[in-house]
Amino acid sequence: MTVDVPYHVDGRGRTGATTAEGHLSDLIEAVLFTAPGERVMRPDFGSGLLGLVFEPAGAELVAATQYLVQGSLQQWLGHLIAVDLVDVAQEDGTLTVKVEYVVLETNERAVAAFTKAVS
Repeated sequence: MTVDVPYHVDGRGRTGATTAEGHLSDLIEAVLFTAPGERVMRPDFGSGLLGLVFEPAGAELVAATQYLVQGSLQQWLGHLIAVDLVDVAQEDGTLTVKVEYVVLETNERAVAAFTKAVS
């Protein structure tokens, strides 16, 4: 059993569980939306993605964001996934990140998409 993130109790009163695919998606989301310095015992964990949403928009920012996200995923999850594509978009106070990757254990392709409101 893999514990689901965020932690919750399911309908039977037990700890919520998730699939292997769901667990990988949870791990990707944790890397993307954790700011470096946010975790006490791992101060370099995360991507810094949310800090970039306040920068002026442009092609340079898109390229830098995609590079940053891909590098962070490779650093923290490179033993589990191989990232093929990162697509980042910001519109009307909403940040959308789409990650296409290959699960190294099964060699299967997968896509994880996340939307986060930014203020």
